[in-house]
Amino acid sequence: MSLNQIERAQGLRVRSTQDLAGGLFMILLALGAFVFSWELPAGTLRQLGPGMLPKAFAVICGALGLMLALASLRYNGEKLEGWSWKGIFFALGGACLFGLTIRGFEFGPIQVPALGLLVSGPLLIFFSGLAADDRKLKELLIFAVAMSLGCILLFKYALSLPIPLAPWLLGI
Repeated sequence: MSLNQIERAQGLRVRSTQDLAGGLFMILLALGAFVFSWELPAGTLRQLGPGMLPKAFAVICGALGLMLALASLRYNGEKLEGWSWKGIFFALGGACLFGLTIRGFEFGPIQVPALGLLVSGPLLIFFSGLAADDRKLKELLIFAVAMSLGCILLFKYALSLPIPLAPWLLGI
């Protein structure tokens, strides 16, 4: 009996639980993006509306998720294992830390001043980088400073986005 005959005899079964879970998550993400952008007008290709990008993202993400889920039935792959809670904490925590410190916030007695991209950028990259198991703190610090400099040049100066740079120091 050849390998193809054996595979046909086994029928459809999940061969990669990790790919199946990833594909289903992408489909769920796409459905959420489509639902939340439902009332936004998409516009036309000549004049894009505010709903065009999230709806296009939803369609592309859903299609890729479906392809990944179907590939999990055809190709052998990794088994789904436990979650890396450390990675989730540092990655999501870094994004939250950036959002809270870029423009500052007040919550009752807690008050954080607007730190701007000059401080919030390296803080985000350094904190998120702590999720990696093979990190070296010196390399992570150099990477955080270099990436932040690139982000400042791109977003503040090349694209002229209204992102505060260092309101506590320069007032901009």
